[in-house]
Amino acid sequence: MDHKLPKVVVGRKKRIGRGLGSGKGGHTVGKGQKGQKTRANLGILFEGIKMKKSLIKKLPLQRGKGKFKFDKKPIIVKIAFLNLMPKGSKVNLDTLVKHGIVDGPDAKEYGVKILGDGEIKNKLIIEVPISKSAGIKIKKAGGEVSG
Repeated sequence: MDHKLPKVVVGRKKRIGRGLGSGKGGHTVGKGQKGQKTRANLGILFEGIKMKKSLIKKLPLQRGKGKFKFDKKPIIVKIAFLNLMPKGSKVNLDTLVKHGIVDGPDAKEYGVKILGDGEIKNKLIIEVPISKSAGIKIKKAGGEVSG
């Protein structure tokens, strides 16, 4: 006996929007009546706009000049990191970048300030802005502050 497999018939995809006799195409073309989802090339935008509005409403109202300006604060370096520098060396932006304590472009843009966290053992000549407590510790260690 010959066993034949049944013939597989693949139906064609219905082409919508091709007239009333096509089976899926007259008038509304399977999209229902009216509304955003029935329009062509619009996408669904409504939810996103709703979220943006509610976010803006939640933010505090700010008035006046300079509401988008941010203060450029200097990069803070703890005094303990200066122990990485050799004794008697000058501490300025270039030497701090060279020893890898601060990042070069950021240091030039924002500046550097040394704060008195930690202890210092090396005698150094400081040429960048420092805090009062850092100045006291540097002088105690035998260093100089110029600038």
